[in-house]
Amino acid sequence: MIRRKESLMSLQTKDGFQLDALLLLMDNKRDILNAPLILYIHGVLGHFLARGTPRLLPPALLEYGIGSFSVNTRMAFMGQIMGQGIFDDAINDIDASVELLVKEGFRQIFILGYSLGANIAAYYAAKRSDPNVRGLILEGCAFSLPDSQRRRWDKWNSVPSYNEVYDKAKEVLGPDPHKSENDQIFIVYRAWGPTFYPFHIEIFSYKAWWFMRGPEAYNAMTYKLISNVRVPVLFLQGENDDIIESRETEELARLVRESGNPDVIVKYIPKAGHDCMENPDETVRVIVDWISSIDSKARWETNNLPA
Repeated sequence: MIRRKESLMSLQTKDGFQLDALLLLMDNKRDILNAPLILYIHGVLGHFLARGTPRLLPPALLEYGIGSFSVNTRMAFMGQIMGQGIFDDAINDIDASVELLVKEGFRQIFILGYSLGANIAAYYAAKRSDPNVRGLILEGCAFSLPDSQRRRWDKWNSVPSYNEVYDKAKEVLGPDPHKSENDQIFIVYRAWGPTFYPFHIEIFSYKAWWFMRGPEAYNAMTYKLISNVRVPVLFLQGENDDIIESRETEELARLVRESGNPDVIVKYIPKAGHDCMENPDETVRVIVDWISSIDSKARWETNNLPA
């Protein structure tokens, strides 16, 4: 069994938000700072409530010498309900995480965004350039978060409708939604299915919705900015994903390639849905092979993958 070194850490962003993170490394690794380390950006639930990628992938990759830094951003848990989960501001969370890792001496940093986190990670990579960030892994990345939600709500005839929520949000938040202190929580029925039962509802604050899902949430429209990503990109998607369509992934990959970035790979994980860790063996294999291919001279030790 691999000896693991786990460190709970706290860090603060430049806009004063307090973050908590878990650093997971091999305890007996000699050249740990030059080994690959993945910064994980979670989906809606955060790292430690989700059952799939956010919780299962870091220890699985540790078996191959790849460490992890799992940070709970402002989007975690109740962020989209309590109004603190502002999509545009989440870039500060990644800034702070990368800065801390670089200060600690890590030089082979990869960023993996899962679901909502994939769109946040793409937003960061399109706006930032740090030589220590070697690549980007986007798992279940939506072409556009606002467009995806509009289609889904229209499909199930949500109550209220997308346009009704937009009109109400403008009324509540006023002319400057980011600075508005007049936020409110709202519920959308039939957001995920045809019934009014709780598992088909969606809950937001108007401010969080405005910047993540509203028609003016431009930074959450990943197709508008992903052409600016210059690091290698691995798109991951489960073959049976019932949330993100395969054409969304293919279109995003095409936009990156057409911008002049040749290091773009799309991998579909068989026997997996929105969470690729429904097929852990294949997911781990793909990621390990891809990281190895980014820099074959990197000084890190891996075990041979099973045949």
